[in-house]
Amino acid sequence: MSERTAICPGTFDPLTRGHLDVVERAAALFDRVIVLCAAHSGKRPLFSLAERVELTRAAVAHLDNVGVDAFEGLLVDYVRDAGACAIVKGLRSIDDFHHEQQMAMMNRHMLPDADTVLLVTSPDVQYISSSLVREIWALGGDVGGFVPAPVAEALQHKRQTSQHS
Repeated sequence: MSERTAICPGTFDPLTRGHLDVVERAAALFDRVIVLCAAHSGKRPLFSLAERVELTRAAVAHLDNVGVDAFEGLLVDYVRDAGACAIVKGLRSIDDFHHEQQMAMMNRHMLPDADTVLLVTSPDVQYISSSLVREIWALGGDVGGFVPAPVAEALQHKRQTSQHS
């Protein structure tokens, strides 16, 4: 039987406990999972692509079958090149579903050999989003409970260095 590889794409700016929940559950379902950090399209990121890859690697280090990579371009091209059978996305709400359903159908049209798997985020982290974490952080709030420890440390460091600039 061949190895079943899944791709978990996102911008992960920053990676949250909700993202980690989805990655951990995907790791239990697939032989290999690649967390794919996407370049921002037009947005000014809090963390650079290289920083997001590094932070994501630190956050998933406890998962033996999970790797991290970066990409810019069409997701289906990466999925095809990686020989993956699935794209895994997390759902927090019905609004997420509508967007992800459209993306899944488009990806399926472009790459019929890969399925999209939608995992409903666990209730204890369902309310967490990167945009809310960025907003709370920007206003001086404590986001340590919303992000993995390596991300919390990086955000604290970023806050300290910006205050001393």
